[in-house]
Amino acid sequence: MNTNETPIRAVTIACSEMPQARFDNFGTGALSDTELLALILQNGMPMPDVLKVAAKLLADAGSLRGIINWHPTDFQRLHGIGQGKARQLAAVVEIARRMMQPEFVESPMLNRPELIAQHMAPYANGLEIEKFWVACLNRKNRLIKLVEVTTGTATSSLAHPREVFRAAIRHGATAVVCIHNHPSGDPGPSAADVQVTRQLREAAKAVDIELLDHVIVGRAGADPQGRGYYSFREAGIV
Repeated sequence: MNTNETPIRAVTIACSEMPQARFDNFGTGALSDTELLALILQNGMPMPDVLKVAAKLLADAGSLRGIINWHPTDFQRLHGIGQGKARQLAAVVEIARRMMQPEFVESPMLNRPELIAQHMAPYANGLEIEKFWVACLNRKNRLIKLVEVTTGTATSSLAHPREVFRAAIRHGATAVVCIHNHPSGDPGPSAADVQVTRQLREAAKAVDIELLDHVIVGRAGADPQGRGYYSFREAGIV
C-alpha cells in the first residue's frame, strides 16, 4: 500500500463526521490520533488539508508516541507546519512529558537503586541528551528536592561536585543521590562516569553529606543486564 493512501482516505469523510463535530458530540476519546493532531494543527487551513498534514506527521513519526523526541525543527520539515505551529506542538509534547512525572503526597523513599531508577524514569524517558540530577534527601532518605544540575550534549553531561553539593547544602540535605541518563539506553558507565563518581565520593566526605548512590538510568531493552539502570553503590565504587 502506498503510504500516501492513508492521509487521502482520512479526508474522505462527511462534514458531519469532521473532528470538531465528533469532539463536541462524543469527546476526545472518540477521536483518532490523526484527528487529535488535526485539532491542534488547524489554523485557517481547511480541515481536509489539516488531516492530510496530521496523517503525514504520524507516518513520519511512526506513532503518536514517536513525536516525544521531536523538536520544533522536526515538525517544520512537514509542509503546512510553520514556526509558530511547530512551537505549539513542541510545547504540547513537553506538557505531556511533565504530566507523566510523578507527584507524591508523601516524599518518596530513595534508598535503593531500583526505587531511584523507577522514580527517575519519567524524567529521563525520551531524552536525546544527557542530564545530571541530584536528589537531596532528608535523614530518612526521603526526597526533599530534585535538582537538575547540568544539561549536556548528545554524548556527555558531567557534573562538578561543587554544583552537586551546593544544591544539597541549599536544601538542607543530609544525603544525596546523583542520577544521570544515557540516551543510548545502555546504562553501563563510561570512564568519565567512574571518574566523576569518585570525585563526588571524596567531596561528600569533605562536606559531611552522604553520597548514597550514583545511578545511571537507561532502558531495560538496551541494558545487557536487562535492568535498565546501573548503581555505583552496587558496584562498590560509592
